[in-house]
Amino acid sequence: MSGGVIYTKQGRLDPWEWRWVKADIPQPAEAVTPREALTALAGSPRARRIPVGVIGPREATPEQLVAAEAVGAALGQMGMTVICGGKGGVMEAVSKGCHEAGGLTVGMIPDHDWRTANPFVALPIATGLSEARNMIIAKSSAALIAVGGSYGTLSEVAYGLHFSKPVIGIAGAPAVEGVEHVAGPEEAATRLAEHFLQSAGMS
Repeated sequence: MSGGVIYTKQGRLDPWEWRWVKADIPQPAEAVTPREALTALAGSPRARRIPVGVIGPREATPEQLVAAEAVGAALGQMGMTVICGGKGGVMEAVSKGCHEAGGLTVGMIPDHDWRTANPFVALPIATGLSEARNMIIAKSSAALIAVGGSYGTLSEVAYGLHFSKPVIGIAGAPAVEGVEHVAGPEEAATRLAEHFLQSAGMS
């Protein structure tokens, strides 16, 4: 990284188009991890806020709630936009973590009234689609992080994999082929950052 700009052997990252532009690495340059790079871009008007779906059960365990809040905080610090179902349990915990870290939280509410969103959702979208909104969450997210599992979570995982989205699982996420299970919230945030930088195309 140099002057707030991310460079690799692929070139310079355009954080608005999310593409690598051919460029030489200037000197001096600081070596940073993918997560540090995204955190450095957070809040910059030059960077688009990439949507990340965080999914998990409404009836979550205390451990899953702690993990979800930590995931939300990490995503908020990296300037990501969290998309979730907007209700309670894992959805409220991840919204709280992201909101308090300064990130944008979007809730795809299953009801017709946006006011039914949890208090940490900044942008509530009342879909009126009940569980069918699970497909919208998966389709609109660049990647998914599953915290724990339920039948609803399993459907979102399946949609995510069907749409060829990276799906990272922690804290008892569904054991489905294609889900990348990691040890906890920090590892999930790190892997997500790696996915995003690897997925940036060439202009």
